[in-house]
Amino acid sequence: MKNKAFPRIKGLPLTLLLAAVTGLSIGPFYWLIVMSTQNSNDIFAWPPKLLPGANLVANLMVLDEKIGLLRVVGNSLLIAGSQTLGALIVSLLAGYAFAKFSFRGRTVLFVLLLSTMVVPDQVMLVPLFEMMMKFGLMDSYPSVILPGLCVPFGIFLMRQALGSMPNELLDAARVDGAGELRVLWSIVVPVMRPVMAALSVFLFLGAWNQFVWPLITLRSPAMQTLPVALASLHGMQANTDYGAILMGTAVSTVPMMILFVVLQRQFISGLLAGATKG
Repeated sequence: MKNKAFPRIKGLPLTLLLAAVTGLSIGPFYWLIVMSTQNSNDIFAWPPKLLPGANLVANLMVLDEKIGLLRVVGNSLLIAGSQTLGALIVSLLAGYAFAKFSFRGRTVLFVLLLSTMVVPDQVMLVPLFEMMMKFGLMDSYPSVILPGLCVPFGIFLMRQALGSMPNELLDAARVDGAGELRVLWSIVVPVMRPVMAALSVFLFLGAWNQFVWPLITLRSPAMQTLPVALASLHGMQANTDYGAILMGTAVSTVPMMILFVVLQRQFISGLLAGATKG
């Protein structure tokens, strides 16, 4: 009995450590959910309230009245979804070209592409603003979507993942008469699905949470995204409604949670793909 119990006792510190880390990770999110159901007075009450309150519907109604909740969520979903899909396609095509085609200047182009990853996004704001002005795209969805279609990290990730795919597999499909698009769709996409799922989560997260560029280029309230609309709630009145703000913050986490739950298995497989290859 002592020998059987010893491994359990030995693993107890690790279990407690993992439980503590899990609590620290879940704690802020639980606090956000609880506070989003309270009014402003209860949020700052002492001792703090640890259970959900009765202001869930009221905070939702106030939030919808002030920013048009469905409208701004729809704007964010449209922009983030389109940008994620476009960036995923561009990353796959560019990564496939860099990994499987030999052409003059390939290495130089790839190095130049990677060098853009060290350039801060803030440096690109003025050139992008001038481009959108000249193209007549200001205050439109394309002005936010187009600059996010080329993601150097996504191209790099797809290129590295495609580099381990055997060329013989692609050559066999070409011998059978398949064109490059057919090879890409029938051979490459099924194999790269876990990596694409993992990349799509990162791309959607970045597109959903972007704030500065939509704030600059989307001038009319009808085009605002959720992060920009939530920021506008500060200082709208003498008394800021923190319950509505926290409710909006809680709502903003829902799409990411749904996306991760749907792609969880593929996401984990994509993250572990590099570690399982010899």
